[in-house]
Amino acid sequence: MNDVIQAAADLQTICQSRDWQFCFIGGLALQRWGEPRRTVDVDLSLFVGFGDEQRFCDVLLEHFAPRISDAAAFARDRRVLLLRSTNGVGLDVSLAALPYEALVINHSSYFVYPPDVSLRICSAEDLIVLKAFAGRGRDWVDVEGMIVRQKGNLDWDYIREQLAPLVELKDSPGIMEQLEALRVEFDR
Repeated sequence: MNDVIQAAADLQTICQSRDWQFCFIGGLALQRWGEPRRTVDVDLSLFVGFGDEQRFCDVLLEHFAPRISDAAAFARDRRVLLLRSTNGVGLDVSLAALPYEALVINHSSYFVYPPDVSLRICSAEDLIVLKAFAGRGRDWVDVEGMIVRQKGNLDWDYIREQLAPLVELKDSPGIMEQLEALRVEFDR
């Protein structure tokens, strides 16, 4: 089994055993919805709310090694817990708390990766929102690949509805324009 898939399965087992709300985002989700590319780490969104971060961090740190010193303090400050799986794969656990982050998790679904490993993955629409909001060069390439691969199957009203307030918060209206240009070019 692929090391990344195994690391994700191990992390998912911990989350499921505690009835935590979570889903995978990033490269694993891209393999489902976009143009697959090699991913070397696991990105997870874990709903922890505000004020209870330490409890979640403590449990995860019992099972996985920290990638940095004082990983729990870093996680409380930056809302991401940086871990390493037993097989050496990086685990980036985003400590979710906002209503949109809960929505991403609620919209997620299971997808089977070889060799028959079912992982809870965010929706294509939410991955587009997350990548467009991040707005790095590679993210836009990924968004384009998802639009091409999911042509005619994306809920553009949902994407716009979720992305618009994030773009406003970031004060980056060009994100909406760039996404619309990609939609026009590749989703016809």
